[in-house]
Order: sequence, then C-alpha cells, then structure tokens
Amino acid sequence: MSVKTLEIDGRMLTGRTGETVFAVAWDHGIQIPRLCHVGGLSDVGACRLCLVEIEGRKRLQASCLTLIEEGMVVKTATPKLKSHRKLIVELLLAERNHVCSVCVMNGECELQDLAASHGVDHVRLRYQFPSLPVDTSHERFGIDHNRCILCTRCVRVCDEVEGAHTWDVCGRGTASHIISDLGEPWGESDTCTSCGKCVQVCPTGALFSKGKTVAEMRKDRGFLKYIVTAREKKQWIG
Repeated sequence: MSVKTLEIDGRMLTGRTGETVFAVAWDHGIQIPRLCHVGGLSDVGACRLCLVEIEGRKRLQASCLTLIEEGMVVKTATPKLKSHRKLIVELLLAERNHVCSVCVMNGECELQDLAASHGVDHVRLRYQFPSLPVDTSHERFGIDHNRCILCTRCVRVCDEVEGAHTWDVCGRGTASHIISDLGEPWGESDTCTSCGKCVQVCPTGALFSKGKTVAEMRKDRGFLKYIVTAREKKQWIG
C-alpha cells in the first residue's frame, strides 16, 4: 500500500492511502475534537466538530471523511475552527435538556468534557427546552432522549457490530430522534439482543444502565477494538 505525505499543523506526517485526515492526525498525537466518531465504527460526519481547514479548499472539511492526499496542507486548531467548535457545543447544549448535575454521566460525559475544553461556561443561544420522553421499558437499560445528541453511535454499533439494527433515526431537523425497531418501546423490541453495546458507546447519558445514580455511570469501549480486531484476524472462524 502506498504512503502519502502531508502537512498537519506545520508537521510533516505520513499516512497510508485510503486513510482519513482524522486518523492520521490522531495517530500522530493531534487530537481533533469529535463526538460521533468512535474507533471500530464507520464514520458519518454527524457532529461536525472534526472540521478542519485544508489549503486550496474554500469550505471546512470533515476530517473523519476526508481522505489524505499527497502534499495536502491541513490546519486543525485555527481561531476560526475553535470558534466554530465552541458554537457547535453550545448548539448541542441548547437543543436538548442537558442538566449535568442530575445526569448519571456527570464527570464522565464527552459532551461535558468538550464544553469545558472549549471554554463553554454559558450558552449564548436560547434554550429549546423540548418535552422529550425517557424510555425505561427495557429490563436492563434506559434511553433519555433529553440527553441524545444524535451522533448515531448506537445505530452504527448495533448494525455493524451486533448485527441487529434495532436502532435508527426517525424524523427530520429538530424533530429527529432515535427509535427502536419501528417506534416500539425499547422493552418490546423483537430485534434487541440486550448486549448493551449501544449503551457503552453513547457519549452522553442518553443511553444508560438502570440502577445508576448521578455520576455513577462508567462506559468502556474496549470491547469494540477486541471484536473488530478478532474479526479482521478471523480468530472466531474454525
């Protein structure tokens, strides 16, 4: 496989043909912010936090979907990008009902961490305060739509890793929301295997294990690397 050389934030780096700007940057210690990306799943560019500036291109590019090219010059942390990311975080906080003090993921939430790292100490936008349900019909888990950021990690892990495709996105625009099967309560789903993979990859407290109180929820995505690596090496094929 051929190798390409590009410049990211003033550093000359190399990557394999077919790799994304995001992957090469992270492989070399340049941590571009993200919420929808998680290693082992396909990228969809949903959160728009990983946008970067590429010399010669007028628009900002989603680094998780942009393949590297020979001689490419990329900037990941310009004032324009920092301002853009801060606004995105504020939009996410204003769109739903994120009250950290009563969330099971308080202190372990990726959205909360991004808000802190980008200096979001207040939101300059009008809060929407939507009236959204909490589905606790499942025996072991629950989904709180008030905390969902529509990153679709749950949809992708259920489809690509578990193979059940219980989750999907319904509606358009601000009416978009995650549904199980064709809109049935999660506990009545015929396809859910109760594996809990969706809960573990969720970046916020939208998907949670029952019985967890404030700041008790911990999530571990290590299983993804184990499963994906084992499948690539065909370790489970006799």
